[in-house]
Amino acid sequence: MTSDSAPCTRHLRIHHDRGHAVLELHGEIDLLATTELTPLLDAVTSDPAPRVVIDLRCVEFFDCSGLRLLYRARRRVEERGGRLHLVCTHPLTLRMFRLTGLSRILPPSASVEEALSRPKAVSDLT
Repeated sequence: MTSDSAPCTRHLRIHHDRGHAVLELHGEIDLLATTELTPLLDAVTSDPAPRVVIDLRCVEFFDCSGLRLLYRARRRVEERGGRLHLVCTHPLTLRMFRLTGLSRILPPSASVEEALSRPKAVSDLT
């Protein structure tokens, strides 16, 4: 069951679905946005064994600052024994993930439903 989402910032809404914190990122994810998002992401990934989905479907622009944010989230979740799923459908962002190798260590799903139905999270595979 999904709970109602509440806007945290203009770039982030968080809701919960099947025991996972779902972080919906919105708009342009650049240096300015990641400065705002990093403390919020750190809070979500600070508990033991965090279960997190990062949903990028509403992102219009994503640069290397956003990549750094995803790598940071992956590292923090992995260090705490948690699970991290990524949702992305934007062709240019997916291409950047392939070129940088992120898609190998954090394979993107097309929807939150698909991400949560995967038998194992990325942190379980590494």
